[in-house]
Amino acid sequence: MGVINQVSSCVIVGFLCFSTGIVFCWPSSMIKVFASENTTLNRVMTETEISLLGGLPPIGALCTIPLTGKVFDTLGRKYTLIGISLSQVIGWAIICSFKYVVTVLIGFFITGLSACMYLAVPVFIGEFSQESIRGSLTAGALVLFPVGSMVSYLLGTLDYHTMNYTCLTISTVGTLMMFYLRESPLYLMKNGLEKEAAVVIAYYRSVTVDSKEVQEEIENIKRALNPDLDDSTPETEKLQPNPNKQREKLSTWQFLKKSRSTRRALFVSLILYTAAVFQGQIVVQVYAEPLFSAAVPSMSATLCSVLFAAVTIFGALIVVYLVDRLGRRPLMIYSSILASIFAASLGTQIQFSWAPNWMTAVFIYLFCFSYTLGAGTIPFTMSAEIFLPEIKNFATIVSFEYSFLGCFFVLFIFNPLVAALGLGTLFCMFAGVCLITAIFCYFFMPETKGLTVDVIQHKFYSPRSQNNV
Repeated sequence: MGVINQVSSCVIVGFLCFSTGIVFCWPSSMIKVFASENTTLNRVMTETEISLLGGLPPIGALCTIPLTGKVFDTLGRKYTLIGISLSQVIGWAIICSFKYVVTVLIGFFITGLSACMYLAVPVFIGEFSQESIRGSLTAGALVLFPVGSMVSYLLGTLDYHTMNYTCLTISTVGTLMMFYLRESPLYLMKNGLEKEAAVVIAYYRSVTVDSKEVQEEIENIKRALNPDLDDSTPETEKLQPNPNKQREKLSTWQFLKKSRSTRRALFVSLILYTAAVFQGQIVVQVYAEPLFSAAVPSMSATLCSVLFAAVTIFGALIVVYLVDRLGRRPLMIYSSILASIFAASLGTQIQFSWAPNWMTAVFIYLFCFSYTLGAGTIPFTMSAEIFLPEIKNFATIVSFEYSFLGCFFVLFIFNPLVAALGLGTLFCMFAGVCLITAIFCYFFMPETKGLTVDVIQHKFYSPRSQNNV
């Protein structure tokens, strides 16, 4: 009973991941329609407009992520998530209502504003879930993103208008479900609402408000809100802390300058998001149908795309099981090694055709499966748990802005690079990124499984404790 409310809230928030997965993969089904002479729009899209279409969700995220952190602390987590979900409703309504190229691009850009859920969802789940299941719940919500991708590929078999109205309905249902959520206890504590925070914690833990578990959680949040910044606090104060003492309010830059562990955590976060983008799975996800048509012309592109989404879901479910058992660090290291092997095999297969044609699809699936076990999930889990509350919004915003800028860059230049270098060469480059990721994680990534944020920060501050799995 103790985790039912946490799981149900995770499912509701995860529905936003599901609907965002549909948004991200919508271009995969629409590119052929928009580029065809029989297009449903007022004219045929140009090559530049088609390249821009796939990159619009990352652009939307770049616009909304800086605002998300501010709105998170102003309106609260719950109403921020409602606003994010509402952007999808508005965007799909525009796409359903008009047939002009410009309005479709504008509408899809507005739906893409919801891509900031990659920031909002892990942070919110990390704040209401207990340490023992925090990783599994975060990864579990993100599992629904590839489920949405698979649904998007399946909806692509419908006609243009039916697909769009179905997407509008799904987003509307998701928005209405958000009103069932309770607020984050950490947000309530930051605003001095300790009694309300206790009630929310009791709800999420399925216990009474005056229980010992609630009081312990309140004390954990208080410690997180009043941390010791590395060597800035005298040792005697650390050994005999005064719970009533209020630390001097520091600006973001002062906090970064003073906290060595936070700087290291931000550096590791940025490298992990580099892996998430430049390992290359994003291009398979967004351009699945045209990619499979080019790489495996003898097989149905739609079938290959649906199988790709199913493989990704299977990998994500395995992560949900392993992330709080095996840990974050081993998953990143070993999955990146496997992804490197399969990406290199895929690149050479496309370039030299050394195996039967169907092996090309197999290598794509194995590569994406390996990616999902690590870089496709772990960076989002890590960013939700490694930063102290004072710096959490800023650090996650910087990480996600960097990530989505990379996504837009990769998606926008993918088609020109394929024309210039060839698909096989690009996947060999992705293999190199995967290998470098594994090496970096072995030496610099600490394990955070089941740890509170103050203990995690100590691991970043003490290099010798980083590799203790």
